[in-house]
Amino acid sequence: MTASRPITVLIADDHPVVRQGLAVLLEVQDDIELVGEAGTGPEAVRLTRQHAPDVLLLDLKLPELDGLGVLSQLRAQPASTRVLVLTSAAGPAAPRLALQAGAAGFLYKDVDPDALVRAIRSVHDGHTVLAPEAAGLVTARPAGEARGIGALTGRERDVLELLAAGQSNREVARTLHISEKTVKTHVSAVLAKLGVADRTQAALLAVRHRG
Repeated sequence: MTASRPITVLIADDHPVVRQGLAVLLEVQDDIELVGEAGTGPEAVRLTRQHAPDVLLLDLKLPELDGLGVLSQLRAQPASTRVLVLTSAAGPAAPRLALQAGAAGFLYKDVDPDALVRAIRSVHDGHTVLAPEAAGLVTARPAGEARGIGALTGRERDVLELLAAGQSNREVARTLHISEKTVKTHVSAVLAKLGVADRTQAALLAVRHRG
């Protein structure tokens, strides 16, 4: 039986001690391979394009180009890299802005190491991962803004139905003939409009709505 390919990860953080700690954590995982470290935003963009890691662990507070800027630049061209934001205390809008910019997850640096490793695997598998504190900020909607299934666009409804059928982002992209990055954008919008923290909750809402 052939062993599966390890999950390749790139770390982007401006603090060497943080990068070193993350590297030690990841290097002892049998199914994860660290392929590089970046200390600035431009370096994160360059190394992501160079190595095309499966997962980019991205701090929002980077010199020269912040994490949202990195997400914006990476989003401008097709890439298979999934971005998991790992940052310290950030403003209340940060989780929503990060997901809107293309991030697949948002965690704070006080996350349990084992939970971080699980999150990397989950993001790699196509799921969206949010810290509990971030989930509430992402799903909170300004007063008067439309929400609920009735607020979804036609394409967002299509995506929700496929999520309810158990399809991954890659499978949804194939079914709808759109890019996986576009699917991630739609999933983020669906979660926000439905006021739920993850795709499982969104799928349950869709099933209840049909019933």
